[in-house]
Amino acid sequence: MSIGHNSGETTETVAAAELRQFVERVERLEEEKAAIQDDIKDVMGEAKGRGYDTKAIRTIIRLRKKDANERIEEETILQTYMAALGMTMLDP
Repeated sequence: MSIGHNSGETTETVAAAELRQFVERVERLEEEKAAIQDDIKDVMGEAKGRGYDTKAIRTIIRLRKKDANERIEEETILQTYMAALGMTMLDP
């Protein structure tokens, strides 16, 4: 009976060690993610300091992640909705 008990403890110890490794890996990645987010913030601050509109830059970055067809479809829908509301792209 004690053999099974020792085996269970070993399995639990291995599982706990494995779990700890997963948690520590995620923690390291979260630290890297925070550092990258800080770097992005610094770049955007630099762009703003040079007179660029950071909201427009973020929109461009979002749009560049999409393929051309997806962008065209989104723009077409936006233009259709704006026309339905009597707006043009130049309206405030």
